Amino acid sequence: MKKKQEILVRPILTEKMLRMQDDLGKYAFVVNKSANKIEIKKAIEKKFDVTVDSVRTINVIGKSKQMNTQRGITTGKRSDWKKAIVTLRSGDEIDFFEGSKG
Repeated sequence: MKKKQEILVRPILTEKMLRMQDDLGKYAFVVNKSANKIEIKKAIEKKFDVTVDSVRTINVIGKSKQMNTQRGITTGKRSDWKKAIVTLRSGDEIDFFEGSKG
């Protein structure tokens, strides 16, 4: 029997996303490529105990890369991945830095 992969891989914590969290209540996650919006919504509501208003998904295409080596030019490609931007109900929030103190 195949092991089911996690739907949520990790949160995206960039300056832009932290601003969107504060201003708009939107959070971004790297998700499994095969996950759909309904599965993402259920996973976030279960894991963080919040209410999700909407889910937007984006398939991010990996960049092509070239590197000069002694053997010549080596080409490669970064992996494709999927991003989900989740809007929470007003008043709900997710704290990724619970135990940290500054």
